[in-house]
Amino acid sequence: MPGCTLETCTPFLHFERGLRTIDFVPRHPKKPPSPRAASPRTDPLKTLKSAAQTPALTDDAHGIWLYRGNSLAVLDGLAEQEPEGLFDMIFADPPYFLSNGGITCHAGRMVKVDKGDWDKSRGPELNHEFNTEWLRRCQKVLKPNGTIWVTGTSHVIFSVGFAMQQLGFKILNDITWEKPNPPPNLSCRYFTHSTETVLWAAKNERSKHCFNYALMRQIAGGKQMKSVWRFTAPKGEEKKFGKHATQKPVALVERCILASTREGDLVLDPFLGGGTTAVAALQTRRRCVGLELEENHLKISVKRVDHARHLFLKPHTAEPPPCPDEPPLLPTAKS
Repeated sequence: MPGCTLETCTPFLHFERGLRTIDFVPRHPKKPPSPRAASPRTDPLKTLKSAAQTPALTDDAHGIWLYRGNSLAVLDGLAEQEPEGLFDMIFADPPYFLSNGGITCHAGRMVKVDKGDWDKSRGPELNHEFNTEWLRRCQKVLKPNGTIWVTGTSHVIFSVGFAMQQLGFKILNDITWEKPNPPPNLSCRYFTHSTETVLWAAKNERSKHCFNYALMRQIAGGKQMKSVWRFTAPKGEEKKFGKHATQKPVALVERCILASTREGDLVLDPFLGGGTTAVAALQTRRRCVGLELEENHLKISVKRVDHARHLFLKPHTAEPPPCPDEPPLLPTAKS
């Protein structure tokens, strides 16, 4: 089909409905992709003039670099060294500030909500100040057309969204992650908490963000993907090397990566936790820098990444294809 490539149109070239054939054609002829240099596969933090980070895992062949360090300090150094931005995408799962002495249900037992000192609230003003400062730094290290995904519950997500508006991000979508198997509400005074929000935002209003529309439509069964995503919480296989208190399912992070990046792009996770973003990047052939302050969490990340890269992956150095930049495909009917 003229103006269409295998990557952007398959599998929506045509399908049968009774006696009618529907072809999907581009609204405008596809422009030839601009030349794009192959992504360098060297440690982006290697030349960083800072002692704020300590390498825990460096794998140039697969493009995975994990560091222990204070993400705010590391990002300050990166912003100074890379004023035009370095990362194509950021996935951030920041502290939710919900360890307030409450209770929840885990494995059928009543347990306290105490994920650690890092998750304790310092009050709404200080919490918002923290969110603003880490988002400010993430914005500086994003490339001009880069995007950021941030997860959170009601304890933190409104602060994150307000901070994004204050900093000039362009909020693209608010995704609702629906959990089909949430823990019951033991107090019986509230609805059962069964969702989290994932905000997707571009660096600023001028950004021409990447959105792999055709792929998302394929995953959604040939329909436009909606902003409510249904994923179960991480299963036992994802916790075999240890579990993180706010661990996200690999499938959730994979979808974010697939939706907004090209193969070979560079992803940052400033709150690496149990390493889910690094594993998802490996499985989707993206490169990843992960920053984590807690040593125990970083050990889990290293084990998970080491397992994933030796299980089924081989080094990949091919030049990534351009991201589709054409408008959504429109159907035209034929008799």
